[in-house]
Amino acid sequence: QVQLVESGGGSVQAGGSLRLSCVASGYTDSPYCMGWFRQAPGKQREGVAAINTGTSATYIVDSVVGRFTISQDNANNTLYLRMNSLKPEDTAMYYCAAGRSSRYVGGAGCLIQLRGGDYWGQGTQVTVSS
Repeated sequence: QVQLVESGGGSVQAGGSLRLSCVASGYTDSPYCMGWFRQAPGKQREGVAAINTGTSATYIVDSVVGRFTISQDNANNTLYLRMNSLKPEDTAMYYCAAGRSSRYVGGAGCLIQLRGGDYWGQGTQVTVSS
């Protein structure tokens, strides 16, 4: 059973930066898709970024490309989301997700698969003020 624990959220002013972390436990050696989703009040959950842990293939959605970066630290089973140049519209609860996959799935494919992800964290709040 994979468990995911997010941290790193907080309140920042527009233009600021945050780094979210997601520590995973209960892994096997199988490649996983891991990623970040966010949900703002009154809106649907949306995918932000994803990575194939076996190949390190990544995908970032257009709305945050150039500002957000997804990365992993395999030695510490940790997924990161570096967020720069934050905007008020980035305000949301951010969730880490994971699911078994294969090395033939790219970053974009991972984000699609994770919509029905097997494992989810409890979320970490990001609030950006103007």
